[in-house]
Amino acid sequence: MAGNAFCRACGAEILDETEICPKCGVRQKPAQVKNPGLAAVASFFWVGLGQIYNGQIGKGLLFMVIEGINILLLFVVIGFITLPIFWAYAIYDAYKTAEKINNNTV
Repeated sequence: MAGNAFCRACGAEILDETEICPKCGVRQKPAQVKNPGLAAVASFFWVGLGQIYNGQIGKGLLFMVIEGINILLLFVVIGFITLPIFWAYAIYDAYKTAEKINNNTV
């Protein structure tokens, strides 16, 4: 049997299993909870893996292809610049996206 709870935004009394408050429309339980640290570490070890963890499959695969191109660019020296820059961006992007997912702003 369901109990009563209170909306975390407006304080209205709602049922425990209520997903969205009928009074103010605020989601009570996040649909997804992602660990930003885990997303960043995943992208640290393999570019694009953090994006895939966050549910952005296409973006993650695109990041993997771009990093592959950056590895090939190492042979013409420019990759020594583009590879670490893109690698750092992928880590940052995975972390910030996980935070946005948790805050329901994506």
